[in-house]
Amino acid sequence: MQNSFVKSHGLGNDYIVLDSDNIRFNLTDEKIRLICDYHFGIGSDGILLKVFSTKADFGLRIFNPDASEAEKSGNGLRIFSKFLYDFKHTTKREFTIETLGGIVTSYIVEERNGKAFMVKVDMGKANFKAAEIPVIFDKEECFGEILKIKDKNYLAHCISVGNPHCTILVDKLDENEIKEYGTLIENHPMFPNRINVQFAKVISRKEVEVLIWERGAGFTLASGSSSSAVASVMVKKGLTDRDVTIKMLGGNLNISIDEAWNIRMTGEVKEICTGTLSNELVR
Repeated sequence: MQNSFVKSHGLGNDYIVLDSDNIRFNLTDEKIRLICDYHFGIGSDGILLKVFSTKADFGLRIFNPDASEAEKSGNGLRIFSKFLYDFKHTTKREFTIETLGGIVTSYIVEERNGKAFMVKVDMGKANFKAAEIPVIFDKEECFGEILKIKDKNYLAHCISVGNPHCTILVDKLDENEIKEYGTLIENHPMFPNRINVQFAKVISRKEVEVLIWERGAGFTLASGSSSSAVASVMVKKGLTDRDVTIKMLGGNLNISIDEAWNIRMTGEVKEICTGTLSNELVR
């Protein structure tokens, strides 16, 4: 059906999936913000737009609720993979997806009732080079460096997993703190493309608990790319094993990092609803 959508979530991080071959309107910034609005639209943490790719099996553009475009999203990739598999865009259980942050490979690990449930995604390589994250900094890496925000001095560990992240280790996780300081860190002048923020607490060699402030979306229950970033930071610091569970408010993701810093993420994804954008909303 024209202007149809699917809404799904990965651990409480919800996205609306649209197909560029199906929609009959221009997806402008104004329409993105409207569709993502929980009061005037459908409401979501972003929009996943299926587009044509000459380099991979499928192309994906990822839009935040503020209409900014993200390079990569781990939960978004799992949700998009489920959409492709469930709605018969592919019968393969392994396929490639082109994003602004690079080409990734996705695997349907487990089905339930004929639909994808557990999805694994190769997230690419961890990159700690400041200039490529990007971070405006006078050293090759911005890792364990002091970041002064108002009355706080945080130790920032910056990394790209196809999109930019700043991980901060804390002794105690405080939702009020990340809600207050997350936006200030996200928009700090040293991050020219803004940045995703994680407060992380090590539980054991195999578990890390995190709170997430997502660039362009705000406080978020879960994030695949943030989980990948946190796991990479922990491995680099020697605080965890290379296979680690990232525990978030929305649920857990399993992250595996090999010796060459290739990241693999595994987690569940669930459909919420399907429908059609009304003519009134589109107008």
